[in-house]
Amino acid sequence: MKANKIIAASFIALTVASATMTGCYEGDIYDVGQPDWMSDSIAAIAARKANQPATSDEIEGFMEDVYTIGNTDFSSGWWAVFSKYYVIPENGVWISQFTLNINPDATNTYKNFALILTNDVDRGGDGYKEYGAIRYDFQPSGNSEWGDYIDRSLATSNLEFATDTDEGVDKLAGKVTLTIDRSAGGLVVTMTNGDITKTYTQTTPIVNLNADAANTNIRAFLVPEGSYLDFIGTTIEPIGGCTSKEDKQPLSLSLSGVPSEVLAGTTLSEAMANVTAIVEFEQGVSKTVTAEELQFEAIPNMEDLGQKTLIVLYNKTFKGVITEKSIIASKTFAVVKELSAYTQTVVVPSPINFGADDNSSAWWSMHTENIKVEPKETKVVTFTNYTSGVENWNNFVIVLNKQNVSAEYAVVRADNFGWGDGYAACTPSGGQADWATWRAAMDGAKVTAYITNNGDGTANVKAVMVGNDGNTYVQEYNGINAIDPDDMYFRFTVDNCHLVFDNELGTADCATAWWTAFTPNVKIASHQICTINFTNYTSGASNWNNFVVILNKEDVSAEYAVVRADNFGWGNGYAACTPSGGQADWATWLAAMNGAKVTLTIANNGDGTVDIKAVMVGNDGNTYTQDYIGINTVDPDDLYFRFTVDGSYIVFE
Repeated sequence: MKANKIIAASFIALTVASATMTGCYEGDIYDVGQPDWMSDSIAAIAARKANQPATSDEIEGFMEDVYTIGNTDFSSGWWAVFSKYYVIPENGVWISQFTLNINPDATNTYKNFALILTNDVDRGGDGYKEYGAIRYDFQPSGNSEWGDYIDRSLATSNLEFATDTDEGVDKLAGKVTLTIDRSAGGLVVTMTNGDITKTYTQTTPIVNLNADAANTNIRAFLVPEGSYLDFIGTTIEPIGGCTSKEDKQPLSLSLSGVPSEVLAGTTLSEAMANVTAIVEFEQGVSKTVTAEELQFEAIPNMEDLGQKTLIVLYNKTFKGVITEKSIIASKTFAVVKELSAYTQTVVVPSPINFGADDNSSAWWSMHTENIKVEPKETKVVTFTNYTSGVENWNNFVIVLNKQNVSAEYAVVRADNFGWGDGYAACTPSGGQADWATWRAAMDGAKVTAYITNNGDGTANVKAVMVGNDGNTYVQEYNGINAIDPDDMYFRFTVDNCHLVFDNELGTADCATAWWTAFTPNVKIASHQICTINFTNYTSGASNWNNFVVILNKEDVSAEYAVVRADNFGWGNGYAACTPSGGQADWATWLAAMNGAKVTLTIANNGDGTVDIKAVMVGNDGNTYTQDYIGINTVDPDDLYFRFTVDGSYIVFE
């Protein structure tokens, strides 16, 4: 200990003496005769200081904009939460600062944030287009930059990852300064926390993706994944305005995951355990809260069977302080003896092209195959309807009959009319408000038809028709009776119209690009399991060049989760799910997926969660499985699904 004290004292003396010499050497301490290790250390400190991001005091025009993007438990999946929009004009510069919080348990380099650059349109709105994305991590062989208008060769970083499982993602954490500079006519993006700096330098002008050529603005927003951002400030006021760091009062509450049915004997807390809510606060700030932070009450009670009203209360400020200004939301559910257990099957009638292309096929001149509907089953058919447009009835017609097609239960048309022994008791939806507009919109309308055998001697038929005008029209026939539930079939017929049943997605050469082709939006009711059978074809380039399933609301821009065939997905509801773990040999699986027969089930559990299971029989005869169990934050009364492809092709059966 004594020796250490002597050394320390000598070092202090040397430091003081050297400090007195700084006036002779223009402030360069140890400039003469200093040890090499000391020179290296001082140089490193100086370089680090030079690379530190500017503070808000040093940034001209910096405005406070304090809010959090992402769940603070690091559970936010990809494309689940977003920053505000920041609009950068031509020749303008945007500087922002935020703290990037990295999950200490993160094992993937992409668990940070991405900058998304778009045209001057709201995300998901008509005409919305993306330039691309630039993520903070840098992996030249991976996907740390993407988009049709982003040249990955223009990106550089002083921290490079070889794979997305390399260690070091924690080095990206801290106070980040993000700069988007259009002042020189090109596009220069800089992301730095003082230690790690990534740049994207494009000297040529960026293409204008706005419909109005005079509007040369671009928009920027941030998307975290498995991380969260504490925003600090900005030099451009965002759409909706800046947020002060003062506490904020709650304004409104929107619920997700409320079950439509609850089994008798279940407590209210058990029933609502998966409920989450988005709380909107003052100054345009919002956050997602879980059931633990909400208060629930069922009216009249949970003891009796029947319809209930759920009252949900939240009484905290943005900073979590109890407030007298509580906000309330409500939703209905039912307490039942036995949960509903319906199945749903997507089918493709034959022939695929049904009726003459010139819409000349006469009434009752042809029928599709006869398809059985089991008790408590719904068959789903998607097709395009083409019409001569002469009369309302010159559109698709659905016939309900026994296996013996001459024994009919009911015939129902697209235009709120039908007949038959079982038709008299049904309740039609009432037709359209403007028949002339509807009739014109039906030429090329995308139709999803639901034919349900209720299992109790009744049947329902529903058609959701998205017209060529972009509007959605609905026709329902509920309570068709006199049905033998063990002998119910359906067929289509035509009358001066023709139908093309949807049986494929993508092109047979597997050249369809990502997010460019989708199947129709199909609803899965609460407590229903939907089955889809198809053949999957792949370019074989990468694991993700296969089928993809999207779970969303009726509004397709409101996504719950996106899951791929290869054990990967994203979305707010994806973070909680349990994937099956993938395949033991990915190369063998990928080769086997070209021509694989797939049976995929989507279960709406009715409690705010969804399970997806895929059984894939490869071209090698082996069976492969992929499951995503427990996708959450789902409204069981507003669950739809779609398929998309990426360098792949699907043929439905």
